Amino acid sequence: MAHAEAATGAPRTRDADVVVIGAGAAGLMCAIVAGARGRRVRVLDHANKVGKKILMSGGGRCNFTNTGTTPHNYLSANPHFCKSALARYTPADFIDMVERHRIAWHEKELGQLFCDESSKLIVRMLLEEAAAVDAQVHTHCGVDAIEHVGERHFRLRTALGVVECGALVIATGGLSIPSMGASGFGYAVARQFGHEVLATRAGLVPLTLSGKHLERLQDLSGVACEVEAHCNGTSFRNRMLFTHRGISGPAILQISSYWQPGDDLRLDLLPALDVPAWLAQQQRGRPDAALRSVLADVLPRRFAQRLCELWLPDRPMKQLSPAQLREVAATLAGWPLVASGTEGYRTAEVTIGGVDTDGLSSSTMMSRRVPGLYFVGEVVDVTGWLGGYNFQWAWASGHAAGTAV
Repeated sequence: MAHAEAATGAPRTRDADVVVIGAGAAGLMCAIVAGARGRRVRVLDHANKVGKKILMSGGGRCNFTNTGTTPHNYLSANPHFCKSALARYTPADFIDMVERHRIAWHEKELGQLFCDESSKLIVRMLLEEAAAVDAQVHTHCGVDAIEHVGERHFRLRTALGVVECGALVIATGGLSIPSMGASGFGYAVARQFGHEVLATRAGLVPLTLSGKHLERLQDLSGVACEVEAHCNGTSFRNRMLFTHRGISGPAILQISSYWQPGDDLRLDLLPALDVPAWLAQQQRGRPDAALRSVLADVLPRRFAQRLCELWLPDRPMKQLSPAQLREVAATLAGWPLVASGTEGYRTAEVTIGGVDTDGLSSSTMMSRRVPGLYFVGEVVDVTGWLGGYNFQWAWASGHAAGTAV
């Protein structure tokens, strides 16, 4: 079949070697790899269409991988867990599939690969690959109950009726973007079978401000500049955007995964400059210019003005003493931003935390507690940076399970 089909018909028992719950990136990859090994595969998804996150990714062009992927680009309670799967299915492997389907792509920045046209082409490719190996994909197919009825034998009560299988793969994603159907189903299954689920929180998410911190910056909504965000020993250099609720942009989304309420967050507002040397040069060359005017040459004018109203001395350069210049440089290099929280799962791109990797095999993604039960993709406690890394984890973990089920 070349497309997903909805679950229809009267309840009846259907058998499969492998059932994958979740028709997203990881689930479809697992189905493709397992089907290519001759396994009879069914993919079940409660949503009305497959790959919703794929479709919305990258502004509709799908940032489908990152050529610079390494284990360093992932957060997990066990930072070594992702190494095996990532090593065995690389960005080059996925690019090969993309090119076999003649999907044009380009590198945007920092190794991020996007479709030239539409993310729909990636979903179509995955469904065509699944069809080629006779993996059956069913939408509108919720799963009401799962029983473990024997060694490598599962019975599922679904919208298709009763489905029995020898291997069960949970690829249901995390809690991010509930408007697209995200739920805690995968975590509930993990707990049902005795797995630990580590605390979850929103990742790759805009930060919110409150009180005086919001009042000071809210009217800058829409203003953007390049910054280097620092928190808990980690830093990211990219764009920051002021919003009506706080701050966003790639640098902020990245650092949000390392920040929690109460943590110190600092922004280098001029990461491309040697700020002390630049300020000294400006003082010599433009002694009568106000600091706000000098800063407006390298920062958005409205932001430069606000900085000088609230954080920096608003006076001509010639009136700034060497000590004051050092203070200005220090503030610009480590501007303190007091965030109150995040926008939450509503706008988060990923969920941090999830099924504890201590209970899984890093080479196959299979449960160490229940033979034949697998967890792949975002439901697992492996979270990538912004920029295609989470898709690469989905492809790699799905491939790892697909080779083993």
